[in-house]
Formats: sequence, C-alpha cells, structure tokens
Amino acid sequence: MATNVNILCFMVCHLILLSPGPHRRTQAHAAGGGQWTVLKPNIGISAMHMQLLKNDRVVMFDRTDFGKSEIALPGGKCRVNPKELVLKRDCTAHSVEYDVASNSIRPLMVLTDVWCSSGAVNPSGDLVQTGGFNDGEDVVRVFKPCSSCDWEEIGSGLARSRWYATNHILPDGRQIVIGGRGEFNYEFYPKGAGSGSQVYDFPFLAETNDPGIENNLYPFVFLNVDGNLFVFANNRAILFDYLKGKVVKTYPGMPDGSPRNYPSTGSAVLLPLTNLQGPKIQAEVLVCGGAPKGSYTSARRRRFVGALNTCGRIRITDPSPKWVMETMPIGRVMGDMLLLPNGEVLIINGGSAGTAGWEYGRDPIFKPVIYQPNKPIGSRFKLQNPNNIPRMYHSTTVLLRDGRVLVGGSNPHQFYEYTNVLFPTELSLEAFSPSYLDRSFAYLRPKIISPFSQAKLQYGQSVPIRFSVAGKLNGNLVTVTMVAPSFNTHSFSMNQRLLVLGSGDVKIVEKSTYQIQVTTPGSGILAPSGYYLLFVVHQEIPSEGIWVHIQ
Repeated sequence: MATNVNILCFMVCHLILLSPGPHRRTQAHAAGGGQWTVLKPNIGISAMHMQLLKNDRVVMFDRTDFGKSEIALPGGKCRVNPKELVLKRDCTAHSVEYDVASNSIRPLMVLTDVWCSSGAVNPSGDLVQTGGFNDGEDVVRVFKPCSSCDWEEIGSGLARSRWYATNHILPDGRQIVIGGRGEFNYEFYPKGAGSGSQVYDFPFLAETNDPGIENNLYPFVFLNVDGNLFVFANNRAILFDYLKGKVVKTYPGMPDGSPRNYPSTGSAVLLPLTNLQGPKIQAEVLVCGGAPKGSYTSARRRRFVGALNTCGRIRITDPSPKWVMETMPIGRVMGDMLLLPNGEVLIINGGSAGTAGWEYGRDPIFKPVIYQPNKPIGSRFKLQNPNNIPRMYHSTTVLLRDGRVLVGGSNPHQFYEYTNVLFPTELSLEAFSPSYLDRSFAYLRPKIISPFSQAKLQYGQSVPIRFSVAGKLNGNLVTVTMVAPSFNTHSFSMNQRLLVLGSGDVKIVEKSTYQIQVTTPGSGILAPSGYYLLFVVHQEIPSEGIWVHIQ
C-alpha cells in the first residue's frame, strides 16, 4: 500500500510541476538550449503585429474591434468612431510601444481598425503600415520613431482594401502591397507622381486561391538578387517582374502539394545572402510547416489534423531549381521563422494540429527549433528549451538588437477572452535568449567599438569594423552580418533579410582589439535603403548589434 501511495504522490507532484498554473509567468528555463524570461505579464493588448524601430522600441498592435483592452489611452483620451463595429466610444488603447531598455509600455492611439494588416519600415526609419478591416481597410498609417510620437493616419491612402496582404520594401524605397482578401492585384506606396490610384492585376493570386478556403493570404514575398520578387502562395511559387507585370519564372510546385499560407499557415525565410561581391550571388528560400490539404475544412468541423512536419528548401537563382524536402522534429502550424544574427533560423510559436483562424488550432508547441542552414542535411534541426505559455493564432516575434527574441500575442478568439476557453487571450511579453547569449560564451562574444550606432553607410563602401573579444580569437571564424528588422504578423516576417558582409582577414589592432574590413552591398537590389542591425559574429556568437543606415 505504501508503495502505491508513493507512486501516486510522485505522479501527482509531477503533474503539478508540469501544469501551466498561476506560477507559469515567473518560470525561466535553464541555459543550454536557450532561456525564457517573462518581461511583462500584461502589456494591455495582445501583440498581433510587431515591428522593431531604430530607437530600440517595438511597436505592437492588435485590432480596434476586440472590445476594451487592458490599457487606457493616455490623458483621458477616447476614440469615438461611429463606424466601429464593437465600441463606438473606446477609451482603451489597441496599440502600444515597448521600450526595450526600460522594459516599459506606452499606449498609442490608432483611429481605424488595423486587424490583419501589413507594413514595412521606409528608408527614413518610419513604420508605414497599410490596410486592415472595416474603416481601416484602405488606410495608411505612419509611426515615426520618437519618444512622444503617435500614429498618423492617411485616409484612402490605398487604392484597394488590403486585409491579409503582404508588403515588401523595393530598391527605390517604395513598398509594394500584394493581395489581401478578395484582391488579386497589387499596388505601390507611396504613389508616384501621376500614378494616382493605379492597381495592377496579379493573376497568380487568383490561380492559387482555393475557393472557400483561400490558402494564399499573406503570401511569402522576397526580393531576389536580380531585382525580381519571389512570391510563394498556397503550394507554389513564381519569380515576378513587378515593373513589367510579368512572370519571369514558374518554380516547381511543393512536392507534397500541401498548402503553406493562411489559413493553412506555415512560414518562410530568405536564407542568408553571402558572397555579395562575387560574380554570381545565390539565393535560397526555406518554407516550413503548414497544414495538409483539407485541414481547414476539418477544423471547422472540430476535427484537428496534425500539422505538416516538412520544410522545402529551394535555390531560387538556379536555372533549374528543385525543392529539397527536410523533416522537422515536430509538425508545426502558425509557427514563426526568424533569422538570427549568426545566420541560423529560429522556428518558434504555433501548434501541432489544426489551422489558423478562430479556435481552429490545437496542441501548442512550447519548444522552439534552431535550423542550421550550413549543416549537412539530416542534422540541421536542434530542439530548444520550452516556455510554458501557449503562443497560438495571432502570436508574434521579432529580433532585438541585443540578440534576444521578443515573443508576444496569441488570441484565437473574436474578442478578448480570458476565462472558460482553451487558450485564453495572451497579454504577456516574453524574451527567448538563444544559447549564444549564455554566460559561458561571454569570453567569445565580440563587442563592436566602431563604427558607432546610427552610422551612415553608402552602397559598395569599404568599412573597417573594429571590435574586441575578451578570450582567444579565431580570426577564421569571424563574420559580419547585417539584418533588416522585419514586420511580423500571422507567422510571416515581412522584409526579413540577412546579408553576410565579410568573413576572415582579421587584423590585430592591440591587445584583445581587432579590425575586419568589409564591403557593404553594391545596390538597393541586395539591400533596400534603410536601417539595418549590424553584428560581428565570432564562432557563431554574435555581438550586440549597432544600427546602421545604408543608402
């Protein structure tokens, strides 16, 4: 009998330890495969969209028709809008600014509905956000990075409604805004002189639309090294000359034929661009996760199909490109893919069954995965330490300048729902620290001495990067990377881009101080003008980044 009691006690105690009870928000996991920290238990809103700006502040927003949020607008302000669907008078904020340095939140005021919108940072560093729902579907909003700035709105700034669209910064500084629900076309912002409200047909979006399901919203868009756009929607991709409105290349379909875009939501990245001064620059895209065909229809019937556990990798610059399929440790839908400063890919958030949409996801995945693109196939995935907060539909993530990864959001409900639901609306904000931030690697970590942050760079410029390392330096394992801060929503980080500026050829300046000479990208095709984070990486351990502006 005593033995049975001990066994029962053992099982109950372990269930208590594993349960996500009221103490879950203070838990931090051991180093070795990354560490989690809860930064703020409640930021007042559920972070459905995120963008890091050049002042190390992160703008976040959800939607105006969720009902009352948990943070008041400043100074007794209220938003009065007769077109609003839920609250005609709302004195709560639906956007906030997070100050990384002070770990503080400032409420912001959006006037129209930003639900399921898109955006990008323009060359001057302002966030230009487009579209949304209801009265916000054709609105352009601008947020300037200053300590007292708030949203500025431009009514009818878009020619068409843009709900679930994708934006990308172009070499000339404009944004292209592609698609959106029921919109098989694209447009540019800002509008050129004399272009008016010009909209351009994009038949590829009609061709990839599954009737009644879609599976091609928030298409994955990347600027290729030849200046054309790689566009992936549903289960296939094209190379598109957006200036001529012409398909340059049609890529093979994903071998399994399964959809990878909303609502069968997977994610994608353009892998790091290297050899930037070489005669021929290669570009590769990695698409991971999603849901098998029919999953969305099944989820609506309360049957939740297991998520896809495959990734497809394709060299988009090859004359005859082919998908190479790889297997993740676990299937994942609604996951995010984020480029880390050392060129690895973090796969984080999401669930292992169902799809995106209201209440359609199941089985949250707490363990992130690191993908190492330069390892041999079959040994590229590394499971990381778990958190214990479900990050399901409407979760977000961005890279911070210090190398941490900011994680927030998760609200699979039509309104704010905190009780009597499977996955309550999540208002917390976490940081995931990859293992390269472990204290045991401090002696390898570079510290950039010059240039100073906010440095101005030109295309094709030779730049000396001076840095220090406390421990022994391996000069053959030093690289300099430049990362574009991305706009993240719905499992896709728009405008995400990592460029390897140079490696090796390190010179000693004085004790523990070194210098490496690198050359910036040669044009806006490789790196559209704007602000980037620059890192020195030593033996896969990145420095803290500095902001640089290239033009």
